[in-house]
Amino acid sequence: MDDEPLDEWAARRETRRPTPGDRRAVPLGESPGHGGHVDPDAPRAMLEWDGHQWTPSGVAEDHATAAQETGPQDAAQRVPLPRFSALPPAPERPFRPTQVFRRP
Repeated sequence: MDDEPLDEWAARRETRRPTPGDRRAVPLGESPGHGGHVDPDAPRAMLEWDGHQWTPSGVAEDHATAAQETGPQDAAQRVPLPRFSALPPAPERPFRPTQVFRRP
């Protein structure tokens, strides 16, 4: 395993962290932590990232209202994809096994 320099690790970690002001909704129903499709009519707690932690900022009536309040979810766009050159080379075509297989 290659050791990654600390400054590169910190820069990569920072790209995955939310930016201050990002908002998210958390269900307040019987089963907290589930997706919006589980109980769409349950009230939602609105949380805002202040740079260190998620702090409460309000309550929404249901999933649809919470989705309007949080805005577009672009957290997945901040995470970089792996380099395609890091993949192993494809096998030669046509692939032939190295051992002969016979059915019993």
